[in-house]
Amino acid sequence: MIDYDGRRFTSAGVPAGEEYPVALYRQDGNLLWGEFSGGHARRGTLTGVCAPDGTLDFAYCMVLDTGAIVSGHCRSTPEVLPDGRILLHETWERYGEHAEVGVSLLEELSQTTKGQS
Repeated sequence: MIDYDGRRFTSAGVPAGEEYPVALYRQDGNLLWGEFSGGHARRGTLTGVCAPDGTLDFAYCMVLDTGAIVSGHCRSTPEVLPDGRILLHETWERYGEHAEVGVSLLEELSQTTKGQS
């Protein structure tokens, strides 16, 4: 099982100089939770579980800079990069008036990368 505790993630491929959301993950056994902010997300949280293969299954809720409240579900499949960082392949679904489905990539920030948490 991958230990996600203390790892920070952001959207993959963000151009230098742009503000982006940064998520800090916490883990205890197979229980996973985290917080994120930055970019268009004023604040967000996630709670879910980690499978033995490192796949994450969680619910999330966030408040955007527009004041919109968004909630949904995400399944993230990890890919370990050559440098040891993790790339998460996400399939997500938003509920309610902001209903939408999509895919995205999150990359782990290196220990030396500065960012919000």
